[in-house]
Amino acid sequence: MKPTHLRLRRACAAAAATGALIAPAAAGSASGASAPERSASASAAPTPTPSPTPPPSSQADTGFTPLTPAVAAQLDAAVRQVMREAQVPGVTVGLWAPGKGSYLRSFGVADKATGAPMTPDLHVRIGSETKTFTVTALLQLVDQGKVGLDDPIGTYVAGVPNGDRITLRELAGMRSGLFNYSLDESFVKKFEDDPEQSFTPQQLLDVAFGHPVLFEPGAEFDYSNTNLILLGLVVEKITGRPLHEVITEDVLGPAGLRSTVFPTSPALPTPYAHGYTDQTASGKVEDATRWNPSWAWAAGEMVSDVQNLRSWARTLATGTLLKPATQAERLKTTPMDIPGASYGLGIFDVQGWIGHNGSIPGYEVLPVYLPSAQATMVIVLNTDSQYKGQEPSTLFGQAVTSIVTPDHVYPGHKPVAPKAG
Repeated sequence: MKPTHLRLRRACAAAAATGALIAPAAAGSASGASAPERSASASAAPTPTPSPTPPPSSQADTGFTPLTPAVAAQLDAAVRQVMREAQVPGVTVGLWAPGKGSYLRSFGVADKATGAPMTPDLHVRIGSETKTFTVTALLQLVDQGKVGLDDPIGTYVAGVPNGDRITLRELAGMRSGLFNYSLDESFVKKFEDDPEQSFTPQQLLDVAFGHPVLFEPGAEFDYSNTNLILLGLVVEKITGRPLHEVITEDVLGPAGLRSTVFPTSPALPTPYAHGYTDQTASGKVEDATRWNPSWAWAAGEMVSDVQNLRSWARTLATGTLLKPATQAERLKTTPMDIPGASYGLGIFDVQGWIGHNGSIPGYEVLPVYLPSAQATMVIVLNTDSQYKGQEPSTLFGQAVTSIVTPDHVYPGHKPVAPKAG
């Protein structure tokens, strides 16, 4: 998605698909700590568990800095700095790399009303990370010979503009040319007026199909939630089951993700972090915890926690739920509008980090895997409010990777100037 002033439009957006996500964190700050920063604490989170410092050649082997106590202290300071500058209520950061130790720590508060601390066991909405589950379900059907990546979407869903030419591969790769329903002005206003209302997949498609196509199928990359709504419908049609059941039984079960859910209501499993957003009718920050995520459905409705996201990041990047040939198709990426970043089938490669991020009002997540070091990074936070036009999850990602993977800094380049809109 392209950056715009109405940031509901970038909810569920891929990090590498919007310029608003890619600026580095500001270096240094003379300002005092915000209220969340003053309460930052790791008392409820495990302390870093560094491994012994390996010989100097070890980092060169994998490009991952050993997580010594000194490095953990650097990470603490970097996370607190981003928290303070971006006024993030709470965040959990996790790093794991074989032979290099681990780091898992929570900062700030999960509930601004009570002051309850952020902890690693809390559930959060995961936004566009949902796309990775939907596309995995689709690719499992490819493995079973029930669907083909180059099948036209019109074979499964009627009424799609260019439906006889847009393939499932182009939908999963964000190259369909279909308008993104969450960019529609009337849809945004309707959501802001009543964020607890429910939307059906057909209502979302009706919004999208009310706009002209943007380009010929396959001609360009353009991040669109509409693509995933269509793929969710394909999964339902082929399996004869609701999407939430397919993902629960065929993806979450085999992956061993017992704390991850595809909800059918706005309720969150306990325990959970409250989420805060300024994507409101008034423009003021509000508690979005119980907002209805049905508008995101197959593109962004799911819920998880840090440890499940850690497991999923590796499963997703290594393809353990798919045949090797199908995983290879998934990882065939094409360039986006960001240097060092490319997009495959519901997955991105940003400076070597494989995965997907997620953003939905109140929450952001960044679970990614670095194959060269077999390393996993998971960042979850309970706000999506931008700082100087930048996504907070990306600011944390860049601050952390600048320390632990200096050759693979996420996302590792200058910001793209936001366009008016």
